[in-house]
Amino acid sequence: MDHEVLGSIVLLAIVSLISVLQNAFFATKVEHESKNYNGKTFQRAGSSAFERVFTANQNCRDAYPTFLVVLWCAGLLCSQAAAAFAGLIYLFVRQKYFVGYLGERTQSTPGYIFGKRIISFLFLMSVAGILNYYLVLIFGSDFEVYIKTVTNTISPLLLIP
Repeated sequence: MDHEVLGSIVLLAIVSLISVLQNAFFATKVEHESKNYNGKTFQRAGSSAFERVFTANQNCRDAYPTFLVVLWCAGLLCSQAAAAFAGLIYLFVRQKYFVGYLGERTQSTPGYIFGKRIISFLFLMSVAGILNYYLVLIFGSDFEVYIKTVTNTISPLLLIP
């Protein structure tokens, strides 16, 4: 594969692989909690602690495809660095959501809301990249530099709760 192409996607690939490790960690937690309650076999029904772990894992799995799509679209169409940064923050927030869900469910709410904001940011980056493509195609005006500057400037603002 061309070195230039790899350079334009390597950060996105790293974030994607970290997210796979996080999913494996969540699945291990579900399996561990199930075995603690049911002995050596995995069973769906269990204690309230198992139900919380299972539900938190399921909620994270439900949002996972959306996260991957907007991460890669934002990184390829707009700015790889800003998308990767937002992706890492999303993974941190998802971890906070998962751990918060294991306690009282109200502890998971900030992680959920923050995660939605990051997904929205990645979505808007993707839309900006698509709009720029059509502006170049139709009018010949390329705003890529301006869009990258704005997204790289705004992405640290995602850290503000």
